[in-house]
Amino acid sequence: MSTVKYLRHGLETSRIMILKLIDDMQDAPLQMPTSNGGNPPLWILGHLTYAESNIIEHIIRGNENPLIKWKETFGAQREPSSNLDDYPSWSDVRAKFDEVRANTLAFVDSLSEGDLATVTKNSPSGRESMFGTVGACLSTVAMHTMMHYGQVADSRRMLGRKPVNA
Repeated sequence: MSTVKYLRHGLETSRIMILKLIDDMQDAPLQMPTSNGGNPPLWILGHLTYAESNIIEHIIRGNENPLIKWKETFGAQREPSSNLDDYPSWSDVRAKFDEVRANTLAFVDSLSEGDLATVTKNSPSGRESMFGTVGACLSTVAMHTMMHYGQVADSRRMLGRKPVNA
């Protein structure tokens, strides 16, 4: 398997896995993953969407993130709100996730093996190992999705829901 295909597989697998859990939480969008709080499913869905758009569009391509207006709500180190009115609707965020991931996969499909070593346009200083090359960014997108998968799984468990098969 080529590295490009390997990265695409990771992105596609992480999409399938997170959506199995996320889609089950539409009726409880603000369910915290622990009794001490944490990131609720709606925030995670928006955060993953915002972050992926930022990585592909801003960090790799050097453009402004088309979802920059979501930064205050879904950006890194933002404290999730417990007020549903502070968020876009579930259906809007879910549709935008699908759109962003489809764009990411189309971008991956356009790459050659050599393109993976291309230096990104806007790697955050000190985070080059995660964002310094196209390949590192794509690997990070898949891992980031799976990191938040665990939080959604915990939110489901807080509701007494059984684990789903991945």
